[in-house]
Amino acid sequence: MSEPIPLAVVDASEADGDAVQALRRRIDQTLAELLPAPVDAHDLVAAAMQDGVLAPGKRLRPLLMLLVGQSLGGPGCALLHLACAVEMVHAASLFLDDMPCMDNARLRRGRLAVHARFGEDVAMLGAVALLSQASATVASAPGLDPSRQAQLVRVLCDAIGVNGLVRGQYRDLREGAAQRQASEVASANYQKTGALFAAALEMAAIASEAPQHTAGLLRQAASHIGHAFQLKDDLEDGEHLVAPLTKDRHQDAGKSTLVSLLGHEAVRVLLDDHVAQAEEAMRKALPRDTAALALVRKSLSSSRRVHPEETSAPKLRLL
Repeated sequence: MSEPIPLAVVDASEADGDAVQALRRRIDQTLAELLPAPVDAHDLVAAAMQDGVLAPGKRLRPLLMLLVGQSLGGPGCALLHLACAVEMVHAASLFLDDMPCMDNARLRRGRLAVHARFGEDVAMLGAVALLSQASATVASAPGLDPSRQAQLVRVLCDAIGVNGLVRGQYRDLREGAAQRQASEVASANYQKTGALFAAALEMAAIASEAPQHTAGLLRQAASHIGHAFQLKDDLEDGEHLVAPLTKDRHQDAGKSTLVSLLGHEAVRVLLDDHVAQAEEAMRKALPRDTAALALVRKSLSSSRRVHPEETSAPKLRLL
């Protein structure tokens, strides 16, 4: 096991620079250490876990968690393990999301989806194993007392369960083809995407022993981050991108998304509104932070801003 991560201060100007890239490398290194190694050439479940988790990804959830934890003065090694657990859960959700019985996608993170490469049975078993590994990682996070570890496990499990990722994915599958109100789509988006962002920032607050007021503001920020992330993903799903594809496009064809209900321009305005609200909550929670704010802005703001007079975008206020 490598030495505990030194969470050096990351300036806003370095939000996509050397310091954040160093954090990304530490995340990948620690993930590789925490994941089980295949015992032999026939151990496809462990091979699929490594292939799916260690494939190049944004790592937005663990990076945000580390930067927020850094700003709160949290224990670096514990935060790193917790961030890796969140990334394991995210990867497990992608294993399942890509399955033929769900979104039936074959491309993920620039390579064949896990089910397409290893088989549907291995993908399902690998997802279950990742969720188990994530819980074990949180329960044994170094430098935290057992009661705090148990609290963190509960937060992560709540984000996964019937009121979190599972419910959001179910609603997307069973309700997506039906006509829905914008508020219903936004609610499902939060469960499918926002719940894990909320868990990540709440876990950072718990590990750092942050005040309840700060934790509440971070939950608000995470909710807006989750909405923004899903809106940007929906926008990009229907766009023709020049860059090489990293996952299947046009997965939302026939679904009632906010893009299909409101149109691209209105959703761009709504996306930037969520980013602005996330930044406002984070400034209140972390008045001396710049790096996490910069990462949110760079990762989630719409690629082309629209002036307010160009559209009458509705404002969804779900918090």
